[in-house]
Amino acid sequence: MTINQNSTEEELPNYGGSLSAPNVQEMVKRDPSKIPDRNIRSLEDQPKRTKMTSFSSEIPTVDLSLLLQQQEQELRKLDKACKEWGFFQVVNHGIENQVLQKIKDTARLFLDLPLEEKNKFSMPADDMQGYGHAFVFSEKQKLDWNDALVLFMFPSKFRKCKFWPTTPADFIDTVEKYSSEIRRVGMELLRSISINMGMASNTLLTMHKELPQALRLNNYPPCCKPDEVLGFSPHSDASTITVPSQDDDVTGLEIQHEGQSIEHRAVTNKNKARISFATFLSPQDDVEIEPLDTMMDSHGSLRKYKKVIFGDYIRKFFKAKLEGKSRFEMEKMELDSADLH
Repeated sequence: MTINQNSTEEELPNYGGSLSAPNVQEMVKRDPSKIPDRNIRSLEDQPKRTKMTSFSSEIPTVDLSLLLQQQEQELRKLDKACKEWGFFQVVNHGIENQVLQKIKDTARLFLDLPLEEKNKFSMPADDMQGYGHAFVFSEKQKLDWNDALVLFMFPSKFRKCKFWPTTPADFIDTVEKYSSEIRRVGMELLRSISINMGMASNTLLTMHKELPQALRLNNYPPCCKPDEVLGFSPHSDASTITVPSQDDDVTGLEIQHEGQSIEHRAVTNKNKARISFATFLSPQDDVEIEPLDTMMDSHGSLRKYKKVIFGDYIRKFFKAKLEGKSRFEMEKMELDSADLH
């Protein structure tokens, strides 16, 4: 168990903050039949009117045990999934069912605590870590139907102990074990993607330097108007790899098919609460992000995106409300029409 105790707040990275918002779980406890106007989406944004692909058997599956053997057919499946979907399921990943079940049970024990106890770890207005709501920047903004706990996992020097729950007693150890296993899977996927790009297996990992990692626990209480309310607004993550894990019996994740850096959202369920975990693996703040020369040369392609410093990019990402791929699209280069022919 390692939680930062020595570094001052000034030494730790800060990616922005968010306005506070009502706790959804408490609203449902008080009156499950009432939905505030701020949570009702405008007609054109309501889930029933905007279609995405549900998390289902349609989504490609890759076998991590075969990727570890650098099995050519499985590498091709991964390559196709990255290019055509930007999303895939991983099987034979080596994470014990006990670890996956334990993180769910521990999360539920924390979420079942009284609000005043959970608020001891609340997300302040100037930080992204803690329990509360992110991406809220206006009192008029439509709100998502979820409460969340966000923790920085790696490097351990980025952790802030004041945001780490101490109840249940094994919360920290459970989260660390889960995050360590997810990190292993993410690193192996980056190695396989490097191979598919014609590079040495450790190339992408080396480019990421420390490979910072964060965890977000999402709690989606039941919603009496699931066709009019979103659990999580459509967005595309800023991380290199996002590893989601969700309840077995209550689905809610939906994706926009056919697009790299995939756009996805979470819908609500009328009868059951749902929890999910999202692990974000990203480059270090000072890493420069741009199209690789080797990839450009081998494909004879034009550069479509500007060079950015990842720390600058992710801070912009966290300072705007979630809105599809708008942040990602802003980094595109302005190309002359002549360049497109």
